[in-house]
Amino acid sequence: MTRTTRRVGIVLFQLGGPDTLEAIQPFLYNLFCDPDIIDFPFARIGRKPLAKLISTTRARKVQHHYSTIGGGSPIRPNTERQARALETELGSQGIDAHCFVAMRYWHPFTREAIAQLQAAECDEVVLLPMYPQYSSTTTGSSLNEWNRHFHNEVPVHCVETFYRNTMYQDSIAEKVNQALSRFRRPERPEIVFSAHSIPMSVIEKGDPYQRQIEETVALVMERGGWSNSHRLCYQSKVGASRWLQPSLTSTLRQLAGEKVREVCIVPIAFVSDHVETLGEIDHEARYLAGQLGFTQFEMSAGLNDSPRFIQALGQIVQDALAQAVPLSVPMCAHGRKLAEPQYAAAAGLD
Repeated sequence: MTRTTRRVGIVLFQLGGPDTLEAIQPFLYNLFCDPDIIDFPFARIGRKPLAKLISTTRARKVQHHYSTIGGGSPIRPNTERQARALETELGSQGIDAHCFVAMRYWHPFTREAIAQLQAAECDEVVLLPMYPQYSSTTTGSSLNEWNRHFHNEVPVHCVETFYRNTMYQDSIAEKVNQALSRFRRPERPEIVFSAHSIPMSVIEKGDPYQRQIEETVALVMERGGWSNSHRLCYQSKVGASRWLQPSLTSTLRQLAGEKVREVCIVPIAFVSDHVETLGEIDHEARYLAGQLGFTQFEMSAGLNDSPRFIQALGQIVQDALAQAVPLSVPMCAHGRKLAEPQYAAAAGLD
C-alpha cells in the first residue's frame, strides 16, 4: 500500500548518562574515547589506555552524584518521554513523525538510533540536538558521530541551536515563575542562571557557547519581565585548566557575602532534569546554601516534557523542515577538536 504522506524521522541527541552505578565507568570510558574530546599526537594509539585510566579514576569521584539521585541518570527516560510527546505534538499538526533518541556515550547509541530510523523507512530526517546553545563539545560531537555512521541519501535537515525560539524562552519563563511563586515575595530572590562550564581554550578557539549562553539569559529575562536582580554562573568544572567562571559555588558564597538570603537557581543550558540539576544544584548547592545562611533556596524544574516546551520543539522541527533541503548529510559547522583530556565538557556528568 502506497503512503500518501511523507514520513519524517526526528533524531533527538543527548550526551546520555549511566543508568546504574555499574555503568558509570563504561559511560566515562566512552566519553573519554571520543575523538572530538580527546585529541593529541598519536591519539589513535594512546586514546583508549588514557580513557581507561581517566574513567576508572573519575568513576569513583562521581559515584556519589548518582547515588544521591537514585543510583542512575534519569536522562534517558526523560528524553524518551520528550520524543513520544513530540511525536504526538507533530501528529496533531498532520505530520507523520517518528522520533528516535541518540545518546552520545550510553545506550541508545547513535548507531542504534540510525538502525531504528532506517527500519522506519523515513522519507526525510530532522537532526535535533537537545542542546539549546551550540558547543563543539556537545552538538558538535553528536553531529560528528552521526556523520560517521549515517550513510543514506534521504534529505537531512539540521537544527544547530534553538535558544532564540520564543516558545522555548516562554517554556523557561514558565518554570522560573513556578519557582518564584514559592517565595513569599517573588520579586525579592536573586535569580541565578547556571550553565555547564567548558574550558576557556575551547572558547578561545571560536566556540560560540559562552556568547549564546549570555544571549539566552538576556532573552529569557526580557521574556519573563522580572524585576529581580540576576547573574550568570557555570558549574561542573573538571581538571586544573581554566574554565568559564564564575562557578556556582563561588557565586553562592559571593551572594552570601552581599547579605542575599533568597535565591532561585535556573539551569539555563539543560532541557531535562538529570544529575547536574538534581545532584549538583538541588542537592549539593542547596546544602551549601544552607551552610551559608540562605533562608530559601529554590531551583526551577527541568523543561522535560512540559507542554509548552514540546510545542516549542514542534515549531523548531517545522521550521527545520521548511528550510531548503541540503544536498548531503550536514557536517558540524563549528566543530573543533579539543586538545587535552581534562577538556571533556561532560566530565562524568550527563
